[in-house]
Amino acid sequence: MKYVSTRGLRNLGGFSDVLLMGLAPDGGLAMPERIPAFAPAELESLRGLEYSELAYAVMQPFIDDIPEADLRRMLQATYHPDVFHSNDITPLTRLGDSGLYLLELSNGPSLAFKDIAMQFLGQVFEYVLERRDEHLNILGATSGDTGSAAEYAMLGKARVNVFMLSPHGRMSAFQQAQMFSIHEPNIFNITVQGVFDDCQDLVKEVNSDAGFKARHSIGAVNSINWARVLAQAVYYFKAYFALNLPAGQQADFSVPSGNFGNVFAGYLAKRMGLPIGQLVVASNENDVLHEFFSTGVYRVRKAAQVAQTSSPSMDIGKASNFERYLYLVAGADGVQIRAWWAEVGESRAVDLSDSSHWDAVQASGLVGGRSSHGDRLNTIRRADQRFGRLIDPHTADGLLVGERYARAGVPMVCLETALPAKFEETVREAVSRTPPRPARFEGIEAQPRYFTALENDVAALKAFVVKKLG
Repeated sequence: MKYVSTRGLRNLGGFSDVLLMGLAPDGGLAMPERIPAFAPAELESLRGLEYSELAYAVMQPFIDDIPEADLRRMLQATYHPDVFHSNDITPLTRLGDSGLYLLELSNGPSLAFKDIAMQFLGQVFEYVLERRDEHLNILGATSGDTGSAAEYAMLGKARVNVFMLSPHGRMSAFQQAQMFSIHEPNIFNITVQGVFDDCQDLVKEVNSDAGFKARHSIGAVNSINWARVLAQAVYYFKAYFALNLPAGQQADFSVPSGNFGNVFAGYLAKRMGLPIGQLVVASNENDVLHEFFSTGVYRVRKAAQVAQTSSPSMDIGKASNFERYLYLVAGADGVQIRAWWAEVGESRAVDLSDSSHWDAVQASGLVGGRSSHGDRLNTIRRADQRFGRLIDPHTADGLLVGERYARAGVPMVCLETALPAKFEETVREAVSRTPPRPARFEGIEAQPRYFTALENDVAALKAFVVKKLG
């Protein structure tokens, strides 16, 4: 399988090449030159597979530059009950006698769905770097969960350093403690004055400096990394098969989304032949995605327009992986993507509402909705009272919007994105009690914190990276 850029550059190489690449040289995102699809009979043959075996079946067509035995070994080491505290890895739970289901994605080391992909990245980074005798310096941005998931996955990886940017004071107390309590020689936490989009822009600025990127072996671990999207597609297959539906019957999925990586993985699964009907894109008050799926206008927000909310991991005004979705909607037309992104660069918006591409968007099965702080509190409270299930505020966004789009006779699978312990303050406001946390995280907020505060300045960031690398 060869990879190309969403903005038209061809021949990016194979899976191992784009794994280490981050952004493509033309500023686009890596995509496979084609998306293999399972025939109905092939799809049925995947039922009943253990998670690591299912992951191999779904991912291998995109990773043909790693020998089968090595890929299977890495997947078995990644998707193990000792890592995810469950034999099912991603258990599916029906909520009462409703048509709603909760896909549990938060049983990993950092208690967030990002672990599902990030633990694989830790394995495959180490493998590829060893084979190539290379080192990688990961530069990433986080709005809350990516940072800790990446850092937990890269602990002890001798060939990988992690430089993780986060918006100063914009994460929950638990999220901050989880990241900043890590004191390892290959982990560097950096807080930036601003919002997540400012952090993301700094990462993109560094990546756009080809000379600096090459000299310092800069790579990416954010959801712009194709390996993360690919690994996340697996749990859509796992959830679908766990529903035990007749062959070919549709299921819907509701996905809390800020940067669009999680829901794009579902769209990838759908393009691979999984019978997904609706993919519900759930936003909080930062509703750039809701606006697009309602009107056809994608209008990015300036930093000052990004609200600080009680589902902070979705406080994002520009959805990086949205480019991959538009690329597929446009028929893999890199020239069109470049033109649209030029419009976004000039006016901060692109309008598809009067174009044939809007028909393709509407046919894709993606729909959007938004939630507010009051909605989240009410949804957390209702889930607790009605189903005996405590959920975090991001999952509440997904559950609320998923309920709005639920269809009679069609299961609606709502993706759990984090354990409620990561957002104690909001959960406590909703149900008047503190959610339980795993024993290994007791007292984490009182631990020493290790991070560096930087201004929102790419020169300062580059200087910091160079200094730490010696």
